[in-house]
This record gives sequence, structure tokens and C-alpha cells, in this order.
Amino acid sequence: MAHNHSHGGCHDESDGHDHGHDHGLPEDVGHRDNLYARIDRANVVALNAEDPEKAPQVIKPWDKRLDEETFLESDADDQLIVRVPFTGAVKLRALLVKAGPADQTPTKVALFPNVDNLDFSDIAYMKPVQEFTIPQGRDVGEYHVMPAKFPKVTSITLFFPEAQGGDTTRIYYIGFLGQWSERKFEPVLTVYESKPNLADHDKIQGLNENWSAPGT
Repeated sequence: MAHNHSHGGCHDESDGHDHGHDHGLPEDVGHRDNLYARIDRANVVALNAEDPEKAPQVIKPWDKRLDEETFLESDADDQLIVRVPFTGAVKLRALLVKAGPADQTPTKVALFPNVDNLDFSDIAYMKPVQEFTIPQGRDVGEYHVMPAKFPKVTSITLFFPEAQGGDTTRIYYIGFLGQWSERKFEPVLTVYESKPNLADHDKIQGLNENWSAPGT
């Protein structure tokens, strides 16, 4: 898989990764198409999080992307679901993630656009629209999606199925790049338990056998 460091190289469309910076732009702005201001942060939710209220806090402005004081960590095991709604329709270009450290880095992230009420009971039976392998490191990873698969995204659910050896998964930063357009209808907000009963969460097994990254 390609690992591009934003110095003019090409990206592998199915699993592109770089350090998430854009030369010549002010530090507090970052990418021209950063979608931070277009995320409905108040309604960002996390399932199997040690502190679900931290979910909106990892949606950080560009100049805080390397901050490691605020993070979201899984609870009962190393699986984590994060649902991010937008304030309009988004043509998604890339996902930005900073995770870790070391063995608390998720092995991969699976993307499910425009799926409401997605939880652990049904995610094992759904094929992600796209997924990316996440390498260990202290940088922000930039993962380029297949644009044709994400043309009008009003929400996106991220599933981190397991850590790279750690008992829990930790996420420091989540961001998105793309083009936003105003939504012409009222959003449908999903209501989750703020602290689900962990006894109801059985770790999903066998994902490596059931899933494969869509490349076409």
C-alpha cells in the first residue's frame, strides 16, 4: 500500500496515507478543504468508549491535531465505533486519524457512510464501503477514499475493530477533507445510550476473514 508524505508523490486510492499537512497554508487553517467547521460536533457519538463524552473532543481544529492530552479510548475491549454527522452533504476526499501510542493503535478503520443506528450487533454482518490499514506512528495519517463511493455523505461511522496488541484502542484526532454543500432537509439525529451496558457488547470475532478492503 502507498505511503505518501505530501511532497508531490501519488496516492494509492484504496489505502493512501500521508502526514496530513499542506505546504504554504497558515498552521491554523491546514488543508483548504478541511471539514472541521462542517461537522455537527455536538452529535458525535462513540460506542464502547471509556468516556463517551470525549467523542466530540477528538474532532479537533487543525492546529490541535497533534495534541495528545485529549483522547478517546475504548472500554470493555479494543473495539470502538465513532459516528460523525455533518451539517450538510459532503463529497468526501480523505479521512484524517491520529491514534496510538504503539500497541494501542488500531489495526485498521472501516468506513460506513450514511448508515444510522449502526452498532456492534449488526456491524459484523455489514461490508464496509472502504477500509484502511493504520500504521503505528505519531503523525496524522491521511487516508484517501474512493470519491465515487462517498459523493453525498451526511454522516459517517468509523469502526476500529482491534488494537495492535493493546487491551484498548486510543484515538487522539479525527478529521475529514472534502467539499461541503448545504443540506435541504432536517437532519435525523440518532440517539445512543451515553454509556451502554458493557455486558451487551461481545467482541466481534473473525473480521479478518469476513472483510476485505474494497479496491474497485
